[in-house]
Amino acid sequence: MSFALISLMVIQVYWIKNAIMVKQAIFNRDVDAAITNAIYDLERIDRAMTYTQQKELLAQNKLLLNRSIDSLNQSLISSLLNFSVSPNISEINNSGFSSQRIIENLFSQSKKLNNSVENRLSIALVDSLLKRQFRSADINTKYEFAVYSPERNKLVLQKTGKYPKEVLQSGFRFILFPSDVFSPRDLLMVYFPYEQQFLITRLWLLLAISAFLISAIIFSFTYVVSTVFRQKKVSEIRNDFINNMTHEFKTPISTISLACEALSDKDIIKTPGVYDSYIRVISEENGRLAGMAEKILQSARLQKGEISLKIENVNIHEALTDAISKINLQIEKKGGVIFEELKAKQAVIQADRVHITNIIFNLLDNANKYTPWAPIIHISTKNIAQGILFSIQDNGIGISKSNQKKVFEKLFRVPTGNIHNVKGFGLGLSYVKTIVEKHQGKITLESELKKGSQFSIYLPFNSTLKNAYNGN
Repeated sequence: MSFALISLMVIQVYWIKNAIMVKQAIFNRDVDAAITNAIYDLERIDRAMTYTQQKELLAQNKLLLNRSIDSLNQSLISSLLNFSVSPNISEINNSGFSSQRIIENLFSQSKKLNNSVENRLSIALVDSLLKRQFRSADINTKYEFAVYSPERNKLVLQKTGKYPKEVLQSGFRFILFPSDVFSPRDLLMVYFPYEQQFLITRLWLLLAISAFLISAIIFSFTYVVSTVFRQKKVSEIRNDFINNMTHEFKTPISTISLACEALSDKDIIKTPGVYDSYIRVISEENGRLAGMAEKILQSARLQKGEISLKIENVNIHEALTDAISKINLQIEKKGGVIFEELKAKQAVIQADRVHITNIIFNLLDNANKYTPWAPIIHISTKNIAQGILFSIQDNGIGISKSNQKKVFEKLFRVPTGNIHNVKGFGLGLSYVKTIVEKHQGKITLESELKKGSQFSIYLPFNSTLKNAYNGN
C-alpha cells in the first residue's frame, strides 16, 4: 500500500510537471506572437508618422526652393534682356548655389528624421500596443518592458524601471523596426514578474483535482492503517480481557468446586463447624462471582446508555467512610494506612448513592492493588464552584504520561511494571468516568511513575447544574 501510494503521488507530480511545461510552451508561443504583432503595428505607425513628418518638411522647404528658383530665373531673364550688358555671373552662381543648398538640406533632414529610437516611439504607445495584443492572447498578467540600445549598451526606455536586471535577463527580446535596414538594431525586451503564478492559475482546476485525489488517497491510506492497528489493539485488549476474566472466574469456581467435593466426601468428618465453614466459603465465592458478573453487565449497560440514575441526597463523607470500612482490612494486611482530611463544609449532593459508593470503592481498590508495598492513601474533600471536590492519592507505581489519557478507556490496562501481576477486567476507571460524567462532574488524574497517583473528582451539589469545574 505504501509503495502504491508513493508511486501514484510520483506519477501525479510528473503529470503536473509536464502540464506546467506544456502551459509554459503555450505561454511562450502566445507571448512571441503578441509581441511580434505589436512590433508590426508599431512599425506601421512609425512609417505613417515618418511619412507625415516628411510631408510637412517638404511643405516647409518648398517655399524656400521656389524663391531660390525664382531668384535664379529672374537673374537669367534679366541677363538675357540686357544681352548687351555683360551678364552678372556671380549673381547667377549665388542663386544656383542657394537652390542647391536648399535641396541638399531637404534630403539631409529627411535622412536624419526620426533616426533616434527615443524620437520614433513612446512608452505610452508601446504599452498600449502590447496591452492590446496581450489581451487578445488572453495573457492577463503584469508585465514590464524596456528598449535596449546595443550601440549605447544601455536601456534607453523603461516602462517603470523596477526590474532592470530581470528585463535584461528575460528571454523575450525582439528587434524593433526590422524592415528598417539602415537603422540601429534596437531591442524590445519584455519581462513577466508573476509568470509562474499566472501559469499556476491556468492549471488551478488540474491542481485542485490532483490535490483532492492525493489528499483522498493519503486519508484513505491513513484510515486503513490506523484501522488495522486499532483492530490489532482491540484484539489484544479482548484477548487480555478474556484471559483475565477466565482467571478471575476460574478461581472462585475452583474454590466452590473443592468445597462441594469436600462436603460430598464420605471420608471427611462432618461437623456443624465444617459445614458452616464450607458453606461460608461457597457463599463468599458465589458473591464474588456475582459481583464480577454484575461489573461486566454494568459496563455493557453503560455502553448502551441503559443505566438510569436514582437521584437522592447523598453525603459524600458518609460514602467515603463506608467504602473505607470495606477496604481498610485489606490495606492493614499489607501494612498500609488511610489518612482522611474531610474539610468540605457541605458534603450533601444530589446523586445516585449506589453508583457514587461504587466509584469511591473502585478508586480505593485500585490504590490498594497498584501499590505493591505498604499503601499510604490520602483522602481529602473541599467545596469549590457550587460543588464538592474529593481526591484519593496513593504512593503506588504511578502511571506514565502516555497512558494517563488511556486509563479511562474501556478494557485498557497499563502494560508495564507489576501491573501484570494484578488481575482485573480494565472496566473500573471506565465505569468511574462514565458515572462521574452522568452526574455532570469531572475526573482528573495526576500521576508520576514510582511516585503514586491522585484521582480528583468534582461533583456539583445539584446534578441538573452544568459542570463549572475546569480541573484547575
